Amino acid sequence: MNMNATSAAVTPSAAPEKLALAQAAFTRFHTRCFWFMREDLRVEAEHLEMIVRGLRSHGNREAFLIAAELCH
Repeated sequence: MNMNATSAAVTPSAAPEKLALAQAAFTRFHTRCFWFMREDLRVEAEHLEMIVRGLRSHGNREAFLIAAELCH
């Protein structure tokens, strides 16, 4: 299994729970993982791949586990 694959995170109709988790992760890890993005970003389905990639690349263990949740 490719741990870098994020295709599961990109869905045209992401569940509201998934978007809420992604928004919370974006807010929680903004300084560490998403410093290059607007702080007031409203996370939409098209942002999920970038959120997962940022959490995996720049986050800690907690962020990595959240990224895994976002892919399922």
